[in-house]
Amino acid sequence: MNKVVIDANNKWSSYSLKEIFSYKDLFLLLAYRDFKVRYAQTVLGFLWAFLQPATTLVIFTLIFGKAIKVDTGNIPYPLFALSGLAAWTYFSFLMTNAGSSIIGAQAMVQKVYFPRLIIPLSKAIVGFVDFAIVFFFLFVLMIYHGFYWRVEMLFLPIFLVLNILSGLSVGIWLSALTIRYRDFQNITPFAVQVGMYLTPIAYPVSLIPEKFKLIYYLNPMTGIIEGYRWCLFGSNPPDIFSYLSILVMFILLLSGMFYFKKMESVMSDII
Repeated sequence: MNKVVIDANNKWSSYSLKEIFSYKDLFLLLAYRDFKVRYAQTVLGFLWAFLQPATTLVIFTLIFGKAIKVDTGNIPYPLFALSGLAAWTYFSFLMTNAGSSIIGAQAMVQKVYFPRLIIPLSKAIVGFVDFAIVFFFLFVLMIYHGFYWRVEMLFLPIFLVLNILSGLSVGIWLSALTIRYRDFQNITPFAVQVGMYLTPIAYPVSLIPEKFKLIYYLNPMTGIIEGYRWCLFGSNPPDIFSYLSILVMFILLLSGMFYFKKMESVMSDII
């Protein structure tokens, strides 16, 4: 039997990966439960994971690709937009679901001890299933348009991991903030809608005036989406601005975990 020591005064210590790993069964159980509930009693099931981004892609293609005729270089517009949509859909899923995860699991939080960080982390697996479906469709379109193997694709797993960490960085912050300030339950959906148009999904970064680029790249998803397009289509490689975007993501992740740890000892009281 493992001995667990709970120190109420240890509010500022970092998370122990060993402790989190020791609760891996709970982590997988939470992910499996959420996955079953997500598509339970739905007629279309997994098709919803495809239909939502597909509908957005059609709208973007008609407006930005056909009407406005946004210049995407040698990348066909559907591929350009879908690569951004795949990354953003996963990010927004984590942002929304991880952000509300502690409130949704308040009964469990109040009754038993376990590392609370497991709750928002488990959302990463649930959202990844939808992400994989969209990414498979993206690869089918790539083959159709003549985009095959590139050496840069070896870097694709790096940007996949960064995509996960980016969603969790915001989701962990929101999960801790929502406990104390329930206003974030209303702010988050609005932030997701606005964030889609402040991220280079439907248009390239080249359309952003040079004087605004520094501010624009404070969006952690900007550099990641640009990285995806470099890996998949051979667009411009990551530059200093892209690294700034990734640095912002790591700052958000570390500070979010720090604040989450600070709130963990009072979560059951506030909820």
